[in-house]
Amino acid sequence: MGRYQRHHQWRKGEKHTEDDEESQTFLMEFANSGYYKRTSPKLLYLLFLSFLSCSFILAPHLFSTNTTFSLLYSTMVENEGLAAEMDVNIPLCSSIANGTICCDRSSIRSDICVMKGDVRTYSASSSIFLYRSKDGSSLKNYVAGVVEENEEGETEELEHEKVKPYTRKWEKSVMDTIDELQLIAKKDTLGMHHQCDVQHDVPAVFFSTGGYTGNVYHEFNDGIMPLYITSQHFNKKVIFVMLDYHSWWITKYGDILSQLSDYPPIDFSGDKRTHCFPEVTVGLRIHDELTVDASLMEGNMGIVDFRNLLDRAYWPRIRSLIQDEEREAQEKLSASLTSESPLEIENEVQEDQVRKPKLVIISRNGSRAITNENLLVKMAEEIGFEVNVLRPDPTTELAKIYRALNASDVMIGVHGAAMTHFLFMKPGSVFIQVVPLGTEWAAEEYYGEPARKLGLKYIGYQILTRESSLYDKYDKDDPVLRDPKSVSKMGWEYTKKIYLDGQTVRLDLGRFRKRLVRAYDYMYHRLNKHPHIQSQ
Repeated sequence: MGRYQRHHQWRKGEKHTEDDEESQTFLMEFANSGYYKRTSPKLLYLLFLSFLSCSFILAPHLFSTNTTFSLLYSTMVENEGLAAEMDVNIPLCSSIANGTICCDRSSIRSDICVMKGDVRTYSASSSIFLYRSKDGSSLKNYVAGVVEENEEGETEELEHEKVKPYTRKWEKSVMDTIDELQLIAKKDTLGMHHQCDVQHDVPAVFFSTGGYTGNVYHEFNDGIMPLYITSQHFNKKVIFVMLDYHSWWITKYGDILSQLSDYPPIDFSGDKRTHCFPEVTVGLRIHDELTVDASLMEGNMGIVDFRNLLDRAYWPRIRSLIQDEEREAQEKLSASLTSESPLEIENEVQEDQVRKPKLVIISRNGSRAITNENLLVKMAEEIGFEVNVLRPDPTTELAKIYRALNASDVMIGVHGAAMTHFLFMKPGSVFIQVVPLGTEWAAEEYYGEPARKLGLKYIGYQILTRESSLYDKYDKDDPVLRDPKSVSKMGWEYTKKIYLDGQTVRLDLGRFRKRLVRAYDYMYHRLNKHPHIQSQ
């Protein structure tokens, strides 16, 4: 994982809301005070004369040009604010005129630019050109001028934007590794523009699979989920153009890509042809850690909708796996029928009628491994779980991981990138995250809060110092044990070396059992529709 940082975004309108509520309260109190009832006719007459006098004195100012403009401007601002409120889930630059470039650089996480019209790629110079007709309207969002000579030797100023299409804009060290695209708009008067080798009739989305790609958390958080956020409204009529293209990434996430696009992706650097599009989006929108904010999406699509997309993506492959297994099981059953009595078969059928909650343990090797995992498995089985220990690695097929977790009721894992797989669990399931020393904030920010948004029952198990291998390495008064936050403030390298790479976990099974029993009772009741209390 790149950095343990949080980025807060101010909510527009919060101050105005408070002011409006105070004003309304004041008006209501004023109206209910009985003032109008106590006012005499004589007093009203005097107030009316005072108002006429003031009107004659202030008339020149009230009807002056400046005042009229100010009042008009205030009304316009209010109307624009109302319109913005009504269109809060329509992203900036989502609707632009032909021949224009619109860039949204307001987010701390990513820049987004949209080009519409005659858009052509030129990978040799990492450029995308937008050609405008001679009578095109003036361009917007001008950043820097590019000067060229036309056929008559005269200079022409062009619009020029630069974008690195990756979603960790605030993190300079990784952004320095991302290729930059040049977005250039020019008038179609030179007759020298790049001819189209491939003409497309659907829009394109450009993004990078560089950066932290290779870490499953970043692959979903920085890539797959922003790609969904940015492209789902195209209804698969969109082409993905990738910088830092990796064939293994296409293989790994091909099932998901096929749910977002009907077209094969393009390797921007490897494909030297000029591709022409009617519209291009450069960069991806991102909402928060491992989530989709429905209030910012067209159609109010949220995190559950994203998970439904994963379901559609992986089920064809899962069905194939199930069919293979059923064939093998049928062959084994045919061979074993002669050795089993009818009573044994009947007992197996009766046991299947009461479903045991399924527990998946995401196992780790090396750092942050649970060293007494075998005892954890034994305890879980004694409580009543059907236990599956999953040991995913970078080559594990995602459909197989999805199948295991989609069918599970409870997942246990130690904080780390593999916890991203909570996205594969059904809403209503239980996610227990073991939180090692020094990882409290990251565990909650990156996995705890997003899991709740998905609808999971989240339990964060914060280990005690004696459950960490660091307990045997450091003195009990050392800040590493006593005050992990102070150590983390020293810098990312300390957090990584000590808390992420330098410790393992030995669970206090008596303490951990209480959480596990709670999860078992909750899921057993849901599955079998009647209470079953497990003694602790």
